[in-house]
Amino acid sequence: MPQLLGKEIGPTGFGLMGFTWRPNPVPQDQAFATLRAALSLSLNFWNGGEFYGTPNYNSPILLERYFAQYPEDADKVVLSIKGSCGPDGTHPDGSAAEVRRSLDSVIKQLNGRKKLDIFECARRDPEVDMAETFEVMQEYIEKGLLGGISLSEVSAETIHQAVKILGKKGVVCVEVELSLFAAEVLENGVAAACKEYGIPLVAYSPLGRGILTGQVKSRDDLSKFPSRCCFTSPASRRTSTSTSSSSTRSRRWPRRRVARPRSWPSRGRVV
Repeated sequence: MPQLLGKEIGPTGFGLMGFTWRPNPVPQDQAFATLRAALSLSLNFWNGGEFYGTPNYNSPILLERYFAQYPEDADKVVLSIKGSCGPDGTHPDGSAAEVRRSLDSVIKQLNGRKKLDIFECARRDPEVDMAETFEVMQEYIEKGLLGGISLSEVSAETIHQAVKILGKKGVVCVEVELSLFAAEVLENGVAAACKEYGIPLVAYSPLGRGILTGQVKSRDDLSKFPSRCCFTSPASRRTSTSTSSSSTRSRRWPRRRVARPRSWPSRGRVV
């Protein structure tokens, strides 16, 4: 079985976004039953976000309540949380101050029920040197408050740069979108970089955000799932040679965006 931080995990992870990042969050008892079922099926790598919901109810808060009720499950789970995008979750911010704020917030919300195993900036901030971002995370690792560092939605170039700073074992995993609907990482060097360094690749939305399951049958159906279409195309979804490749753009259907309170600004740069 694959391992993260020396702990065996099942081949399939479990994403937490759908519980809290929606107009009407999933009822807590239903969420708890689902989490218990996931563990029973060896889905013990759980992936959430500080901004998956509101500051009053997000992934860490849901998990704090879950582990308060089921403390015996805490050591069974490898938990990855993404953040560092401002208190309102609207923009990538890799500054030392924001990374520290985000880590402190997540750790406080978990309330000692579960250690933060893995933390990742939701996007790389091209305005901040990665060394500054990683320095704060390494400080928390040394204090025993954090297990390891992951990368989220990055280019192959960023993976190479991160390894130069942290070393081959310093990057625990890389989270990117990968499915039959979005296979760019297999062509643009991202998957190849992970293979080169032996870094596990965490594939999110393997069922194409519902498109491959029949949930989304037309563009109009996307209005039911606003969080699925509120992001600009991340670096991991772009080709290594151009940010406007026609072959890449053809895979970004649906391109119409619904009204949303949160969006990542497009900086026009592959990071």
